Amino acid sequence: MITKLVVFRHVYYAVLGYRAFCTMVIMNKDYVNTLKELTASNVYIKDKTKVNEIINELAKAGINKLQVILDFDRTVTKQHVNGVRQYSSFGIFEKCPSLPASYLSAVTHLNEKYMPIEFNPLVPRAEKKKHMEDWWRLSEETLIGLTVSQTEIDEVVKEIQPPLRDGCPEFFSSITKENVPILIFSAGLGQTVVSVLKYHGILNEKVKVVANFLKYDENGVIQGFRDNIIINVFNKNESVLRGTEYYERIKDRTNAIVVGDSLGDASMFDCVAHKASVLKIGFLYDHVSDIYFVKIVTTLEKNIGQFKYLLPI
Repeated sequence: MITKLVVFRHVYYAVLGYRAFCTMVIMNKDYVNTLKELTASNVYIKDKTKVNEIINELAKAGINKLQVILDFDRTVTKQHVNGVRQYSSFGIFEKCPSLPASYLSAVTHLNEKYMPIEFNPLVPRAEKKKHMEDWWRLSEETLIGLTVSQTEIDEVVKEIQPPLRDGCPEFFSSITKENVPILIFSAGLGQTVVSVLKYHGILNEKVKVVANFLKYDENGVIQGFRDNIIINVFNKNESVLRGTEYYERIKDRTNAIVVGDSLGDASMFDCVAHKASVLKIGFLYDHVSDIYFVKIVTTLEKNIGQFKYLLPI
């Protein structure tokens, strides 16, 4: 009689009192070439072998080690509909009817100055980071003294009905049912992000939003952003969460799926201690040929950008 004990990746055989030892080879599954979502023509994978290793590592470690980190603007929400660019969270805020013309003029000036810098791949990262810090700081200054309420923001969201990417509600439902936390990490406006998530019914206790939330005084006048922290596209990482209750809950989840649409989004998991495996996915529309972007992400999904591509993973 032969009995077999499987211990981790080794097999012990006991045959008539004789004990031999051998190593059992566990083969990786070929996810990259067998999942139809990953073989679509608009999906670019920089290193198929490496991506397949990462997916296998995520699968073997299990859901208890996994967290999902998502950008919001044009990642959770759509970048475009029928060729028409969709509003960002700040863009939605700018549709609030109580805003004075002076605020809208100041915002337009800042956008015209700094947006070309953000998307110029030839600007060195350190220089670009400084410009982004200036942009967000000046943007905060333009908000001080305004009286836009959460109710007004909610009403604008209902009017605009900002669309989510196809498959996004199903992705949120599938992930949160498995008790995997979702972190929405946004350089956008927190009140708008929360309003959009509520409008679509996908905000629950498993979803954490980290963004630039407005700080109000007792009279409802905006004083700037909360906590004296301004999140821009190049300082989005979990280091800003250290010391918080949420960080304590997720610090042992050392694997991650990171999804975004810009260079800064690729580093959202970079400051996590003891990180193990991370799959970085980029939804790209405006800069499909941007080689500076495709060198950083592990998987790039061009033009369409649907969450259905993530569901099999």
